[in-house]
Amino acid sequence: MIDGAYILSGFVVGAIVGVTGVGGGSLMTPLLVLFFGITPATAVGTDLLYAAITKAGGIWAHQRRGTIHWKLVTHLAMGSVPAALVTLVMLQVLTFDHAHLSSVMSTALGVALILTALALLFRDRLRRLAQQRFPRSGEQHSVPLTVLVGAVLGVLVTLSSVGAGALGVTALSFLAPGLPAVRIVGSDIAHAVPLTLVAGLGHAATGVVNWTLLASLLLGSLPGIWLGSNIGQHLPERLLRSLLAAMLALIGAKLAL
Repeated sequence: MIDGAYILSGFVVGAIVGVTGVGGGSLMTPLLVLFFGITPATAVGTDLLYAAITKAGGIWAHQRRGTIHWKLVTHLAMGSVPAALVTLVMLQVLTFDHAHLSSVMSTALGVALILTALALLFRDRLRRLAQQRFPRSGEQHSVPLTVLVGAVLGVLVTLSSVGAGALGVTALSFLAPGLPAVRIVGSDIAHAVPLTLVAGLGHAATGVVNWTLLASLLLGSLPGIWLGSNIGQHLPERLLRSLLAAMLALIGAKLAL
């Protein structure tokens, strides 16, 4: 049955995403685990499909504006999608018992949240450093390194549902430092959709996705994202990002430890 508390949670997270641009996974998954008591496996699997659906519209919007670097996206996906599939297979082959699997996914989620918090806090500084140290033009990037980074993101996202947003943007800033910020965001979204979709469907095949929960979250988040996007320009984004990073670091430490 559709749950009002989940709809409200989806709305709040969607509004924060609309204001800050941070991916919903870094907020939604720990909320489901810590506040609603949902198992990490179910929270991760459900949130992956939630992310794929909510970000799909972003591809259409960015493609219309020509702000997606498709060659960069393809090279990232060459690493991330196979890595996601291998990770899904390994989770099944290793046949973790329920408690062990929850522990592994909680630790992965905690580490991913801490990394996301650091990426949020130092995003602008890291981008400037990358432009100074790796002065490539916007269209240039190392293909082997991009595939490798994609593989790391694929494993992290599959285990925790976190990493396709802030971490992806930070990685792209280093891989293609000459790329305009709007194209980095567009390319990150274009890469996140197939990655989260593949990983989410893989989790769904194991029966851990809660479809009613997914529907409730979407009912709240879609209007929330719309509202956040419209009011975001009137709020101090840098301050909000710092507060969000501090919150994610605390939650991440709790989950990891």
